[in-house]
Amino acid sequence: MSTNPLASLRDEWSGKAAETAIRLGVLAILLVWCFQILQPFILPFLWAVIIAVAIYPLYVSLVNVLQGRTAIAAALITVGFLVILMVPTVMLTKHLVANVAALADGIRQGRIEIPPPPDAVRAWPLIGDAVANAWNLVLTNFVEALRLVEPQLKVLGLWLLSVAAKAGVGLLVFVAAFVIAGILLANSAQGHRLAYRVSRRLVGERGDKFADLAGATIRSVARGVLGVAVIQALLAGLGFMAAGVPGAGIWALLCLISAVVQIGVGPIVIPVVIYVFVTGDTVIAVVFLVWNALIMVLDNILKPLLIGRGVDVPMIVIFVGAIGGMLLSGIIGLFIGAIVLALGYKLFQAWLAAQPDGDEDTPVE
Repeated sequence: MSTNPLASLRDEWSGKAAETAIRLGVLAILLVWCFQILQPFILPFLWAVIIAVAIYPLYVSLVNVLQGRTAIAAALITVGFLVILMVPTVMLTKHLVANVAALADGIRQGRIEIPPPPDAVRAWPLIGDAVANAWNLVLTNFVEALRLVEPQLKVLGLWLLSVAAKAGVGLLVFVAAFVIAGILLANSAQGHRLAYRVSRRLVGERGDKFADLAGATIRSVARGVLGVAVIQALLAGLGFMAAGVPGAGIWALLCLISAVVQIGVGPIVIPVVIYVFVTGDTVIAVVFLVWNALIMVLDNILKPLLIGRGVDVPMIVIFVGAIGGMLLSGIIGLFIGAIVLALGYKLFQAWLAAQPDGDEDTPVE
């Protein structure tokens, strides 16, 4: 009895196709399962990688000073950054949680109030009456506007409460990321080789250039944009607390967001300075004004020192990345979103500039 070659070939192909489908299905299930297990750790680990890459040059300098003691250098730099950053961060986070909780409770219960203008305002020469009348007008209209949007405000209040609840978690992620970054720095040689191997597997011979570009972009954005923003926000927040400004934590958070998206802290601190002049002691107000003036010009001093190659990213990219990251992952996402989108933008630019044969229209930075 003769065998049909076409039927035999079809049966063989069907068997191989079924076997391949089963293998792919099992692999897909395994990958999805692994992702679900690792998902809670992705954000802290990604933040840790960014921190490690950003402070790597400082780590190398410390290793040279300690004559090659990598573990001690990694421990010292991790503890040093935590000590420097944790005290003001914990203080501001505590104020932020209390301020946001109070604001959310006021919104939900419909008892947000704007204080009337102090009597001293009318005594100001030339502009006193005008400022007092404008203040009272805003006060009246604001109360009426709140009544119109009361249902939406209650939803906003619930969202603010969730933000306050996540602030403590964000602080734990912040600490965990620095600890993980220290471990990554201590094993930076292996991590360096792994990064280059992965980049070569992804883009071939140009992998080393892409890896170098990625590192330069992360360091530049992390130090020159996010680092400066954190310094300005922390200093502004400490000034708010020292001056007794209500809602100091919220104002500091707004300063952080405004600085990260490259608007600057000026639009936030200027109204607060005016408030302190109106309601506080004149000497305190003057000192507060000088303090905030220094903070506002601080980015013009620090950015040229901290920004290196690879950060010529349009402001809109940083803005969209920061806002999108914050909406997706909270405060930590504010930083990670800006860096990831900036990195994607730079790598996409480099990929577009590269020719199929490996040559490039323009040099990769």
